[in-house]
Amino acid sequence: MKQSEFFSSRWGLILAALGMAVGTGNIWRFPRIVAENGGGSFLIPWIIFLFLWSIPLLIIEFSLGKETRMGTVGAFGKFLGKKFTWMGAFVGFCTMAIMFYYSVVMGWCVKFLVASFMGDSGLAQSEQYWNTFTSGYQPVFFHFIAMALGSFVIYKGVVRGIEKANKILIPTLFLLLILAAARALTLPGAIAGLDYLFKPDLDLLLNYKTWLEALTQSAWSTGAGWGLILTYAVYMKKKEDVVLNSFIAGLGNNSASLLAAMVILPTIFAILPYDEAMQAVGAGNQGLTFIWIPQLFGQMPFGSFFMTIFFLALTAAALSSLIAMIELSTRIFMDAGLQRPRAILFVGSCGFLLGLPSAFSLNILNNQDWVWGLGLILSGIFVAFAAIKYGVDKFRTELVNTEGNDIVAGTWFNVIVKFVIPIEFLVLLGWWFWKTVAGDPEEWWMPFKTYSLGTVLLQWAIALVVLIAVSNWLYKRTVKV
Repeated sequence: MKQSEFFSSRWGLILAALGMAVGTGNIWRFPRIVAENGGGSFLIPWIIFLFLWSIPLLIIEFSLGKETRMGTVGAFGKFLGKKFTWMGAFVGFCTMAIMFYYSVVMGWCVKFLVASFMGDSGLAQSEQYWNTFTSGYQPVFFHFIAMALGSFVIYKGVVRGIEKANKILIPTLFLLLILAAARALTLPGAIAGLDYLFKPDLDLLLNYKTWLEALTQSAWSTGAGWGLILTYAVYMKKKEDVVLNSFIAGLGNNSASLLAAMVILPTIFAILPYDEAMQAVGAGNQGLTFIWIPQLFGQMPFGSFFMTIFFLALTAAALSSLIAMIELSTRIFMDAGLQRPRAILFVGSCGFLLGLPSAFSLNILNNQDWVWGLGLILSGIFVAFAAIKYGVDKFRTELVNTEGNDIVAGTWFNVIVKFVIPIEFLVLLGWWFWKTVAGDPEEWWMPFKTYSLGTVLLQWAIALVVLIAVSNWLYKRTVKV
């Protein structure tokens, strides 16, 4: 494959990586997950997994993409050989499955941006407004708008599309998050929300779900195991710093997540009595951000203006991540021989159609977020396997510590990738399976229960069986030997 486009600078690549990582996973998903998993108790494993899971996987992805110059399917096939192509296909499919409902979430952002800009008085009754919106047909229309916007940016290419968009979106997003957090923390009673966020209940660390959700959230919001960084690395210059870029993406992502939580949780505790606030944060409502942000800005001078700016930032964050998912899918089909315009049309059309169930039903969206969010754990172990199969030390010295690095990966990288990540994978999945089956022997297997173990295993099994069956065909179409 002739490489025709590269990010124009390190700054452009870093902003693209941050744009991939910093999205609604930080502002929509993280406050909800941290709230329902004990606040400060959740932060401990979440930070641990940043360094012992997410950043090492990002390093591997950067290296694989830069070395192979192919998307997930072609990268695994070219790097590991024909019989492992299905692993790269699963990584790509898992991200596509997330893209289908992620576009719906971005549609929510666009809807609330339009409503705040138009001065919709219904936003004052934010919970009722949210329930009415999500129970109707509007999410379908805004899902279409989201896929169309994302596809348009990808159509413009790497430099004129992805890089140019993120140079505007990401600095703006961080500035607005800082302003919103500053206001939220000055509300009367906000300190209780801050205590909930940062004060751990150590008993919750004995709950497998706290650790499972922390690993999933770390992978979900940093992009570790998604193949997104691998895809962007196709367009990175030869002398880019793999290790530094991975740390910036991971730490920048976690900073944005904490800022978002410092906006949402103090607002809830400032507005509701303590007991009601505790009930609200533990409810696991997908609309947590959309319900409480209007109430935050309703407490501010010029609140309608700042609320519009916030939802503009939220939409920008969603778009920056959605374009990474669309580019991943587009790159896979380009590797298989399609020209960019046709690949984008195919990906955009399929993304819209396959996202319709989540647009029509929050239960389906919740199920897909559960199944494929956890699927990132499987994707992550496949990414780690690529380095292990090649030889971790050889991978580190030949592909990670290349010319142009300001920071080199030491032997800590070998230990984490070869031992720690596989142990994390086995312990967490084993703990989860054991506790789920023992705690719910009657219903754990039910395939149509939103949050069951059975629905996860069934959907993973279908994807794996199909992808293993077509692995040789995928290899021939992408690697072309």
